[in-house]
Amino acid sequence: MPDRPDAGVTVFIGLKPTMTYVFQVVTQLNSGAGPVVVKARGNAIAKAVDVVEVVRRRFLAGQVDVGPIRIDTERLTNRDGRDANVSSIAIPVTRTGPLPAPGPGPAPGTPRSP
Repeated sequence: MPDRPDAGVTVFIGLKPTMTYVFQVVTQLNSGAGPVVVKARGNAIAKAVDVVEVVRRRFLAGQVDVGPIRIDTERLTNRDGRDANVSSIAIPVTRTGPLPAPGPGPAPGTPRSP
């Protein structure tokens, strides 16, 4: 897949647990990076979709836009030395809601000063 110069940060999906990638995407979006492109190949495509869905439905509901999604087929050489076609996906996620306030806020239940 060709990379665009304005692609922002890329998170490559691999063998780690789904929530590891969710936290990476949320952290990047909360830091003001954008768009964050979630990329995966082959069997990891389903996990990439799961990562984006958890981000947009649970962690940043109503605060992100998804797309346009790019799909492609890459030709790779496998372990046996043979060429193989591998599907790939790139899902851009852009924050539309406000960024969180910097630094830690007051502890819950702490009265605010006037």
